[in-house]
Amino acid sequence: MAAKSTKSPSAPKPAKAKAKAKAPAKSTARFWLTYPPQRIKAPVIWQLGHQFQLITSIRQASVTDVVGIVCLEVEGDAAEISAGVKWLKKQGVSVEPVELSAVES
Repeated sequence: MAAKSTKSPSAPKPAKAKAKAKAPAKSTARFWLTYPPQRIKAPVIWQLGHQFQLITSIRQASVTDVVGIVCLEVEGDAAEISAGVKWLKKQGVSVEPVELSAVES
């Protein structure tokens, strides 16, 4: 005697996995940050990385009691980078893009 199949012919088929939403492309930018004396000791870069979805990397820095100058590389969505730059400026930090030389590019 052959065993009967217990599967119902109208059993639902497994659902296809939903396609993952495409993540925005990551951008990278470098900026020269110039801190005024009253902001030198503030953890501005730490706050930037925590308030915005950005990866920060200090490429070069020079800090004295009078001024702080930092070359900062940030990676993230272009909109997050733009929002982060606006936030830095509101903190009193001067932000200028790094001009890459032909040797660095």
